[in-house]
Amino acid sequence: MNLSSTFRSQSTFLPSKHNSPSLHPRPILSIPFVSPKTPLQPLRTRRLTVAAAAATKKTIEGVSEELNSIASQNLDYAAARRRVRSAFAPFHQQLDHFLFKMAPAGVRTEEWIERNSKGLEIFFRRWMPEPGVKIKGTVCFCHGYGDTCTFFFEGIARFIAASGYGVYAIDHPGFGLSEGLHGYIYSFDELADNVIEQYAKIKERPEVKGLPCFILGQSMGGAVTLKVHFKDPYGWDGMILVAPMCKIADEVKPPEPVAKVLTFLAKVMPTAKLVPQKDLSELMFRDPRKKKMAVYNVICYDDRTRLRTAVELLNATEEIEKQVEKVSSPLLILHGAADKVTDPAVSRFLYENASSKDKTLKLYEEGYHCILEGEPDDRILTVLNDIISWLDARC
Repeated sequence: MNLSSTFRSQSTFLPSKHNSPSLHPRPILSIPFVSPKTPLQPLRTRRLTVAAAAATKKTIEGVSEELNSIASQNLDYAAARRRVRSAFAPFHQQLDHFLFKMAPAGVRTEEWIERNSKGLEIFFRRWMPEPGVKIKGTVCFCHGYGDTCTFFFEGIARFIAASGYGVYAIDHPGFGLSEGLHGYIYSFDELADNVIEQYAKIKERPEVKGLPCFILGQSMGGAVTLKVHFKDPYGWDGMILVAPMCKIADEVKPPEPVAKVLTFLAKVMPTAKLVPQKDLSELMFRDPRKKKMAVYNVICYDDRTRLRTAVELLNATEEIEKQVEKVSSPLLILHGAADKVTDPAVSRFLYENASSKDKTLKLYEEGYHCILEGEPDDRILTVLNDIISWLDARC
C-alpha cells in the first residue's frame, strides 16, 4: 500500500471550487487573526508567555532536532499550527499504527479553508470513496477537546469512506488548523452554531446532496453533537457518539463553591491557563504502543485548560444532562467499559433516557477512552465495523 499518497495531501492546502484563493493559509509571517472576543495581552506579557511555553515543551523522542525545534514553538495561533503539521506530515506516514498501515487505498482526499460568519478561517477536510463506488451517505465529524480532525482521524475516515460514505470534518475554532486562540472556547453554543453553519454547506455539495446525512461526535465532540441536535433536531438522519462527554460524574464534578470561583475568574481572565490538567494518556490508550504515538499529534492542545473553556465545558454538560430526554434522532453510542475519562455509566444514562425509538448502546469490555485509536488492532476494527454496519442499515 502506498502510504506516501495517504499523507502527502496533508502537507498542503488544496484548492476547491468552494474556496476562494484569498482564503488559503497566509504566509508564515502574516499577522495572526485575533477575535474581538479574545482579550489581548500586552506585548511584553505575550513574549514572556511564548518563551515560557517553549521552555516547557517536552522533547519528542524519535524525531530530529529540527522537528523538535519546530514543535516547540508557541501554537496559540493557527499559522504556527499549520506550519508544524506540514513539517510533521512526512514523519506521520512512517508510524506503525493500524489506522495508518491498514487504511484502504483509493480514497480521495481534499482539504480547504473557508471563513465562517464570525470571520474565522475554518479548516475542512473530506474523504471520498474511490471513483466508481456509489456513495451511500454523508458522515460529518466533530472532534474532541484539544484534538484535530487530522492525524488519527485520517485513518478512521479512510475506513468509513472506503465503505461508500463521503466523510467530512472540520477543526473547531481554536483547535487544530482552524483560527482562534489555541484551546480557547469562548462559547460552547457558538461551537455548536459553527458546526451547524459549516455542515449546512456540506449538505448542499452536489456529490452528497439529498443523501442520508449522519453526524459523528467523539468525546467533547459528542457534547457538541448533542448541542447541535437540540438546536437542529431534524437536521440529521442519525447520530454516532463515541465516548461522549455528556455529563460530568459526581465524583469529579467541582463543588459548587469551586464552580462559582471558576466562573468569576473566567470573567476576569478568561484565557488564563489555570485549571490543572492531568496527564490522561494512561487512561486514554489501552495499547502502550499506540499511547507512545499520541505524542506525534503535535498540534493537539495539551496544556492547562483555559478558565473560560473549563466553565463552558462544565455548563454545557449540565445543560445536556437536563435535556437528554429530548434526544430523538436515531442514535448509536459506543463506549469503552473501562473508560475513566468519560464515564460509560453516563452513556448508559443517555441511552436509557433518550426518547429515540432507534437507539443502540455498545460497551466494549476493558476498553479505554480512545476506542478508535488506542485499543488493540482487532478491537479498533470491531468498533469501525460496528459504525459501518449501523450506517449501512440506515442507508
